[in-house]
Amino acid sequence: MTDEVKKYFNGLLHKVNGLYIIQVTDRDGVPLLRVSQDKNVDFALMPSFIPTFATASEQAGKLGLGRNKVIISMYSNYQVVQMNKLPLILTFVGGEHCNTGHILALEHQLDAHLEDIKLAVNEA
Repeated sequence: MTDEVKKYFNGLLHKVNGLYIIQVTDRDGVPLLRVSQDKNVDFALMPSFIPTFATASEQAGKLGLGRNKVIISMYSNYQVVQMNKLPLILTFVGGEHCNTGHILALEHQLDAHLEDIKLAVNEA
């Protein structure tokens, strides 16, 4: 993975006010890329948290409304936005007042920068 991709994600982190962490994992929750500010919000990135998204996303797809793309979870101090970009899962952790719409607006900007990571995961 190039430093250019990590630099790009670090730039995104600072574009959205209140965004603390951006993490890219594979479907099983194996971290591939992580950029973060100094906030300690590792609860959302515990090994069981990311794979749970994959299961919840699959179940949501069974509602007959099409494939699930995003799950937003709101907690007392944090919000977690997880995007389904199979074979990758993107996790964004922000403060309670972080603008969720700004995070969602990043979705299409990220696609080109995820291609190299997707290729690496598919080859593994």
